[in-house]
Amino acid sequence: MLKTLKLLATISRPEFLPANSASLILGIAWSIKQPLDLVWGLAVPAVLVFAIITLVSAVAAQVNTMSDYELDLKDSAKKKLVQAFTAINKGTVKSAIVIEVFLSLALILALSFIQEKALLLAMWTMAVFLAYAYSAPPVRLKSRSWLAPITLLIVLSILPVSFVFYSFSSEMNYFFLLFLSGQALIVYGVIVPAEIRDYPVDKEMGVKTMTVRLGLVKASLFSIGLLSIGGILCGTGFLLRLVYSPHPVFTILLVVMAATHGYIFTKYLRLYHLSKEYALSGKQEPIDQIVELAAQNPRWITIVTQTIVFMSLVLIVSKFLP
Repeated sequence: MLKTLKLLATISRPEFLPANSASLILGIAWSIKQPLDLVWGLAVPAVLVFAIITLVSAVAAQVNTMSDYELDLKDSAKKKLVQAFTAINKGTVKSAIVIEVFLSLALILALSFIQEKALLLAMWTMAVFLAYAYSAPPVRLKSRSWLAPITLLIVLSILPVSFVFYSFSSEMNYFFLLFLSGQALIVYGVIVPAEIRDYPVDKEMGVKTMTVRLGLVKASLFSIGLLSIGGILCGTGFLLRLVYSPHPVFTILLVVMAATHGYIFTKYLRLYHLSKEYALSGKQEPIDQIVELAAQNPRWITIVTQTIVFMSLVLIVSKFLP
């Protein structure tokens, strides 16, 4: 039993937990305001929201692992994932998915009742559908051209952060929309290198990801554009919100965000130059360097995500400091 749970945990991709935590912090930072009931206004909804997001992301990861098993066999970076799925019974994974869906349904019904917001149930329904449809046939949105990046923007950024925001507030905030637009672009911008890393295998297996369709050069330029535009929009959202806060001096901390984005930007430029070199020469060496460099993108995701989380915590402090 314990071994099965460990295997399930592995294919549920626990590395997504920091991203789920980040979505929780981001949504709370932009939605809460004084006065605030710490128990029923913050703690209880926060626990329910995080549990729901975590369960749905686990479902998405497990469906993805089952659907991409043949592809992952050729990816050395996913060796541990493949071994875990090989060691576990496929029926056990399917049963776990059903249990997780129904458990998250019970939690979303409780949250909707406590917060008196029926829309939360509709948002959960969309999240569960996309968790399945992104990877599983016959829909398999990840292989359907531009539907893939649009779906990722929704499930990795727009939907979870909006879900958290609406769980705590019903008031629309235009600065939040500006921030969310930028954050969504940044999130997909730091995912593109993962597709670039998988480019040789995906192309060989006929998986039509956005990067395979665009080619390495255009995909690299696309990621640079996403990171740049997203950074500007996200930073502007924070800037305007902090300027109109009781402590506008906190806007100076946006220099941290600028510095981290500048660092990631240099890595993206390197990917672009290597992609051009590969396109011109067709030699194996540049593609090996591209795969090696793009494999660092989990670190880039962590840096970018933690920077946005840091600014969100600054936003919370600015709201509650006297």
